[in-house]
Amino acid sequence: MQLSNLKVHRTTLDRGLRLVCVEQPLLHGICVSLHVPAGPRFEQTSNNGCSHMLEHMLFRGTPEHPSAHALAVAIERLGGTLYGATYTDHGHMSVTLPSETFERGLELFAHVVTQPVFADMDVERGIIREEILEGLDEDGQCIEPDNLTRAVMFPSHPLGMPITGTLATLDTLGETVLRQHHARLYTANHAVLCIAGPIEAKRCEQLVAAAFQRMPAGQPLALQPPTAPNGPRFLYTESQGSQTDLRLAFRAPGRNDPSEPAAELLVRLLDDGMSTRLYARICDEMGLCYDVSAEYEPFEDTGVLDLAATVRHERAPLVMRELCGIVAQLADQGPSEEEMRVAKNRAHWGLESLLDHAEGLADYHGLSELHGLERTLIERRDKVERVRRDEVVEVARRVFSPGQGAAVAVGMLKKTQRKEIEMALASLRNG
Repeated sequence: MQLSNLKVHRTTLDRGLRLVCVEQPLLHGICVSLHVPAGPRFEQTSNNGCSHMLEHMLFRGTPEHPSAHALAVAIERLGGTLYGATYTDHGHMSVTLPSETFERGLELFAHVVTQPVFADMDVERGIIREEILEGLDEDGQCIEPDNLTRAVMFPSHPLGMPITGTLATLDTLGETVLRQHHARLYTANHAVLCIAGPIEAKRCEQLVAAAFQRMPAGQPLALQPPTAPNGPRFLYTESQGSQTDLRLAFRAPGRNDPSEPAAELLVRLLDDGMSTRLYARICDEMGLCYDVSAEYEPFEDTGVLDLAATVRHERAPLVMRELCGIVAQLADQGPSEEEMRVAKNRAHWGLESLLDHAEGLADYHGLSELHGLERTLIERRDKVERVRRDEVVEVARRVFSPGQGAAVAVGMLKKTQRKEIEMALASLRNG
């Protein structure tokens, strides 16, 4: 099947629930995927972590199956496994089912997201406590480099808060708080349901209208805009161990920024396989790391592009200098036409690969609808294809400047080594 042959149907049900049906008859499984605004972006300091805990509690049962085990048995006997995840600005729950159990599974899935019973909260709180402890040292200090990076990038803002919350907030998240959060976010006006696989859109519309009739409409949500960055920032956190975790992060275009497609290509030029710039230089050529990576996460009104490496303590300053040098060179000289062609081809092939997976199709189209992005894979492919080399250079020069950047090191570094990292960050070109 070609991208152009994929049939995508959209409708809005009576209470405002947006339904996206992606017909892919060549698949066997049917993925039902719900997307909602959630995560720290929609929380306050006092209830940080409630989106994540609410996601966990949705697994804890429905009136018909009033425990986590009973619910798991019911779903798994239909051939599915319930999946959930909370991100910085959205939440996601899904289940993939065989065609023969799809209708019963859809009804059960609707009960999961609209009729939680909040059973065994203390048990789930204990599980989440263990999850939070993974990012703390024996003194309770945060040593999770990604959480520290976001806190440095977005000080005193929801985007800088951890997805899991903290040990202090965890103990305050009772049933009343979670029910209020559920009533605020898991509503028809805010949610998107995407169904992908060997389906018939009209039948799905009938089934969803019946299954989700209890989902309330909901009220508008307000977002607090992040403040502008105020110069290069460096955070060092001491942590025992054999290696230092490094992060080099930059404010980047948001989802609605016209340069967002160029930013996607920019991160692909840095890290999209072992032949791209980060791995080729730091791993293949210099042998400094086992792995190095780059990631781009756009939000509605801003974004983050960060680079990550884990190295021996004594190598940390050198690796940070190399990271800074790689992004500075890309901003100064730009990519080659061959690099641009490879990056675009890989983006295109990545979209085509979604045709083989119901989950990928449901995730892409559900999130695109939730965030108001390209409505088809073809639109996204064409938008990326139209990006010019000079547009990538422009976004690289805007992003990779000291005023946009922050560095984080978690490990055992001497004062002189920390100073070297600060100097490397300051050496980036001025925006």
